[in-house]
Amino acid sequence: MQGFSQKDRPVKEEKRVFMTGNEVIAWAALVAKAEIMFGYPITPQNEIMHYWTRLAPKYGREFLQTEDELSAGFTTLGGVLAGRKSFTATAGPGNILMQEPLSMAEAMRLPSVVVVMQRGGPSSGTVIYSQQEVTLTTLGGNGEGTRIVYSTINHQELFDYTIKAFNTAWKYRFPTFVLGDGYQSKMRESLTIYDPEQRGIELIDPEPYLGKTGTPGIDRPAVYLANIYSMEEELYEVVEGFVHEYERIIPQVAEHEAEYTDKADLVIIAHGVVARAARLAARELQKEGFKVGYFRPITIRPLPVKELQEVAGRTGKFLMVESAHGQLARLVKEVLYGYTASMFNLFKHGMGITPEEIKEKAKEILS
Repeated sequence: MQGFSQKDRPVKEEKRVFMTGNEVIAWAALVAKAEIMFGYPITPQNEIMHYWTRLAPKYGREFLQTEDELSAGFTTLGGVLAGRKSFTATAGPGNILMQEPLSMAEAMRLPSVVVVMQRGGPSSGTVIYSQQEVTLTTLGGNGEGTRIVYSTINHQELFDYTIKAFNTAWKYRFPTFVLGDGYQSKMRESLTIYDPEQRGIELIDPEPYLGKTGTPGIDRPAVYLANIYSMEEELYEVVEGFVHEYERIIPQVAEHEAEYTDKADLVIIAHGVVARAARLAARELQKEGFKVGYFRPITIRPLPVKELQEVAGRTGKFLMVESAHGQLARLVKEVLYGYTASMFNLFKHGMGITPEEIKEKAKEILS
């Protein structure tokens, strides 16, 4: 992988900046030493491509606009097979089209990195905002969802987790997503950008799957890549192995954020940008004397199962808050099956949710 000399590093020292989320993604991919982006325009992720094409020529990086999102997904996998740190970005209908190549990535254990800036659905819906791509991103395609999905809360996390996504993908060899939204992509916000290696973050180098030196079976193991199997038993054995390995890494991969959950009568669960409102609501309710906690899964695939179950064992009520009609709630209910905590909902698909709305709903439940 072509690196940067100390002189030519894109970010030579930590600095505070004021950027849109899409601009943040482009800078994060650059300092993570991504080599090429494949993409096709779709709102609200367009500017990731635009900023990347401005930055790429200055640092020896590359870009290819494909004829559609299906092609963008497959060319990203082609880059991975060639040993390139490649990535793509999309939203909404583009995310749907990319499920075929991403299912292939699951089948062939290809470390693909995809940024999804959610927009409202169904279909083309609205170009603005939603959290309606959770089901699609976590469990899309026709496999078992052996993929890793980071749901970011702000621009700092967009930067941090884009860098982390490349390491996670190449370390564990599962497709890895950064799940943002239309609000994060378009709004400007302060954050600190940095060179990860100067912070002691070791960036994992890619390696080619194909075209290696030596004779397969003699000088090196043969590379066997397949996404089609003739025998049912063979497919079963392969998928069982993938699922077993995926479940094994959950303790290392799953992340969460929590406040006031030890003795809470009610715990608010939210993810992504909505969690900003949920966290503020919990803090204000605490000041008003209500025993309300806050829990945010940072990885929504895999979920932090152990931590969620521990909270469910301590509290009597959950309030699920999301800008979708229960897409995160369905994932949470699956891992909390058998627990006795009651679950209440505040769903506003395709709309923002304010701390005041969450506080009002929480007080209604507690009363």
